[in-house]
Amino acid sequence: MSITTTPADTAVSAPPAAPAGGDTAPVRQDERLRALTRNPAARKLLVLAVAAAVLVPVAAATWGSGSWPHALTVDLSGPLGRANDWIIDNRDSHWLFLYFFGYISGGIIAAVHAVYTVLLALGWAGVAAGATLLAWRVAGVRVAVTTLVSFAVCGLLGMWVPTMRTLALMVVAVAASVAVGALLGLAAGLSDRTFRALRPVLDTMQALPAFAYLMPVVLIFGIGVAPAVLATVVYAAPPMARLTALGLRSTDKGVLEAVESLGATGRQRLLTARLPLARRELLLGVNQTIMMALSMAVIASVIGADGLGDRVYQALSTVDVGSALAAGIPIVLLAVVMDRTTAAAGAAGDSGRRTGGRTAWLFVAGATAAVALAGRALSALDWPGGWNVAIAGPVNDAKDWMVDHLYSGLPGVGGTADWAAHYTGWVLDPLRDGLQALPWWGALLLVAALAWLIGTWRTALTAVLALAAIGVLGRWDTSLDTLSQVLAAVAVTLVLGFAIAVPAARSARAERLLRPVLDVCQTMPQFVYLIPVVALFGVGRAPAAAAAIVYALPAVVRITSQGLRQADPAALESARSLGATSGQQLRQVQFPLARPELLLAVNQAVVLVLSVVIIGGLVGGGALGYEVVFGLAQGDLATGLVAGAAIVCLGLMLDRVTQPTKGGARDGS
Repeated sequence: MSITTTPADTAVSAPPAAPAGGDTAPVRQDERLRALTRNPAARKLLVLAVAAAVLVPVAAATWGSGSWPHALTVDLSGPLGRANDWIIDNRDSHWLFLYFFGYISGGIIAAVHAVYTVLLALGWAGVAAGATLLAWRVAGVRVAVTTLVSFAVCGLLGMWVPTMRTLALMVVAVAASVAVGALLGLAAGLSDRTFRALRPVLDTMQALPAFAYLMPVVLIFGIGVAPAVLATVVYAAPPMARLTALGLRSTDKGVLEAVESLGATGRQRLLTARLPLARRELLLGVNQTIMMALSMAVIASVIGADGLGDRVYQALSTVDVGSALAAGIPIVLLAVVMDRTTAAAGAAGDSGRRTGGRTAWLFVAGATAAVALAGRALSALDWPGGWNVAIAGPVNDAKDWMVDHLYSGLPGVGGTADWAAHYTGWVLDPLRDGLQALPWWGALLLVAALAWLIGTWRTALTAVLALAAIGVLGRWDTSLDTLSQVLAAVAVTLVLGFAIAVPAARSARAERLLRPVLDVCQTMPQFVYLIPVVALFGVGRAPAAAAAIVYALPAVVRITSQGLRQADPAALESARSLGATSGQQLRQVQFPLARPELLLAVNQAVVLVLSVVIIGGLVGGGALGYEVVFGLAQGDLATGLVAGAAIVCLGLMLDRVTQPTKGGARDGS
């Protein structure tokens, strides 16, 4: 039966008639206003604009519109100076130091000493044999050969004893970091409230420069192994906590519902479902903890930690790149051995493959003991001095050649000095001048808008308070200078990291080739490549940015590539069946599905670049980094801690601006 449309029906469905006179502008404006208020992002901006219209004139009339007003700053030099004096006066008599901090220090020293004693008792042959056999049982022949060659290279470079000292310290520091990080991540992964509460704590632990808290740690614990281990734990535990929380929070909801329907308790759900499904993130957390702990070896040497870090620090004090590299290579090799062995152990458990029964482990222990006893019987506990190979001279010659030929005069492209000048003049200077030209209330409004658009009003309030705290501390202009350097370095890091992560995620061969390069970049102490970087780029902000990019790039590549590899195979197969090209699969399937990992990569880029700000202060980066270094060198607790606190506030603000919260995502913004 056909349906006919009458003029009356048409009239009913027609739009409302325009007002008399044919003026439709008021109707259109009302429609636009209603559409605007229905958009959550526009509604937030409208509320912020109304608040700014009321508050900004009052603030500008009271405190002006330039830099942060001096009337709103607080001088902390007096209280911090008195705290410094109290610690010095009571360190040897107060119960807090004698019965609390003293026991912590004693426990750490005893643990490191016990590990070092075992390594010395085994001798070089026993240590090499034990590590090789352990790697063989856990990871196979290839990793075992890598382990044997790595320990042999440590000896050939004349660094066997420093390597054992660093290994003992790192075993204790990594074990403590993994334990602390796993506990924090477990609490954050199981509770939204705990996750929100721990975020600023983890940001503070990771963003507060090591140089900033070395002074209070030294004041409390003195010089030696204990403060070195504690500083390493503070720096290396947050990645484990973040990745543990990420793995637990991203567990498949369907699996959890199925387990719960079977009557499993909360503890059973955790042990049988959430932790096994989060194995990949847990292993990546262990990997990142190992890398970051070893990267602290040189900084720990500043406060009395002996070993490879001390050799690097001494070599750099004489501008001897070759000797610094000879001590830096064993740090990288230790990271490679520990990374490969722990990763293979986790992969074996993930695939259900056993790594050997009791008989196999008894064989490993017996063979190691036999080799150690043979070495002791032959009086060959120490590495033979005649087997050493000197590389300092050739490395220094190569560095001199690079400086002579690359610093300037390259046909068509100039030289590294020109590149540094262009980066500083075209990127850093305009960005710094633009940020410092903003009125203080304008910067607060900009941060509030960015944070509220991707989060909730609590996110915006936290970001604004963090930025305002920088002004209250009296570090407004220097913090904006540091912010310009961080933003530029993070942008370059993310571009390079995403570009490298795509082929690493799509090709197992590319991932295997990149892995040792990333290990070197992340574990080689920044002090080692800082001198050639300064020699190539000169003193200033450019070499500081180069060091930050090299250090932050591996974490971005690893986290991004893992997120892309974990994309749902069914979704990719559906995209391919619909004729999607490789690029379309990447843009429309893999990147959207890897959004949590991408956001975590951005977060890690920010905090890792911030952590190298202090290193930049040593080579002309200026701003907050220089103030922290100056405070440590002069024993000025106020200057060092205040500048370090400003860096933490900067990191907290950047985290809130770049990390969407659950409430913001729920609002659709």
